[in-house]
Amino acid sequence: MGSSTKRQQTMAKMARERALREKRARKQEKKEEKKLAAAAALAAEEAGITLDDAEADGAESEDEVAE
Repeated sequence: MGSSTKRQQTMAKMARERALREKRARKQEKKEEKKLAAAAALAAEEAGITLDDAEADGAESEDEVAE
């Protein structure tokens, strides 16, 4: 028969598990950012705008605001 007492987790094990959860969360965030960037590029392509054009337009409007 097994013991009825519950063993406590060590601090090292809890730290490893926390690090693993954080790593997985960062990986998921990167994956979502990549997906959003791809969707934006596709939408821009469908609209007939290249990313270089969009960046140039943004730079021009920033110059106008600075003046």
